[in-house]
Amino acid sequence: MAAESNKLWRQVETESGTKLTVDCRQLAWGQPDNPILQDIHTNLNKVGVQSQVLTNQDLRHQFPMLRFPGNYVGVTEAGAGLIKADQAVRALQDLFVQKGGCLKDGEAVTGITPGPTVSVITSKRTLRTRRLVLTCGPWAGKLLSNLGLDLPLETLRVNVCYWKEKVPSSYSLLSDFPVFKDEDTEVYGLPCFEYPDMMKICRHTGHPADPDNRDTNMQADLTFDLQFLGDFVRRHFPGLHDKPGIVETCMYTNTPDGEYILDRHPKHRNIIIGAGFSGHGFKLAPMVGRLLCELTLEKSPSLDMTPFRIDRFTSRKTVSKL
Repeated sequence: MAAESNKLWRQVETESGTKLTVDCRQLAWGQPDNPILQDIHTNLNKVGVQSQVLTNQDLRHQFPMLRFPGNYVGVTEAGAGLIKADQAVRALQDLFVQKGGCLKDGEAVTGITPGPTVSVITSKRTLRTRRLVLTCGPWAGKLLSNLGLDLPLETLRVNVCYWKEKVPSSYSLLSDFPVFKDEDTEVYGLPCFEYPDMMKICRHTGHPADPDNRDTNMQADLTFDLQFLGDFVRRHFPGLHDKPGIVETCMYTNTPDGEYILDRHPKHRNIIIGAGFSGHGFKLAPMVGRLLCELTLEKSPSLDMTPFRIDRFTSRKTVSKL
């Protein structure tokens, strides 16, 4: 899926005339007995992506700006990259409009009435369509519940932190610093990219939150994350200040298995659902869009859709009477 999405991102770049991706390395590290590291290496090899297993000595040699405990090992690949998220969203929106689409910003969806013709009630109007694709992010659970579908979706508020370099370019793309993830602590980071001389380092998890009240009761969660991440920075990143210069928030919508939901509503087959992207959906957005389009037009999907089907969560409570 990643390889196909990468091709589609290149197509978006060509059609929009905007450079949206940046090539860089990727590094995963952790304890030598962490099975995830071996899985990463094995799976990359399976799809023909070259990767390298790094000993602790290799880690220290290749990444002298980092600090590792004496037994840590790593896996690295050269063919990773970054996406300029804001520019990518704008490029996709512009292409959508150019191809006849219409964007309605600032217009909340308040209800959906299923049927051969689906009615979408918003804060400003009622829209009608024969087929509807729902990609509602953290609001998916609420809207789908009203359609008789109760899915195990968990909405999380994630604190996104940026840490300033003590010496500019120490952890930048110019110094060939990689995207990284610590597979023991679920902390990940990006080289200095979005803000000058500031590195993004976050927990790849968050705290339960209602998307309509995402800033409620957040201080205790923020205090915990800043302590956790500050300790992580002091342990591994001697060239960063140990208090973030910028803190933002985003939302995850997680499924129990971390895989997406890309499927038709089990009772209303003209309603197609994309949900539960679990914090790793944006980079695969073009391929997700293609798959949802194929479901909508009843075409044969480009990939095996079994991992994304709703029925993997099927129980007596999943689908109720509407």
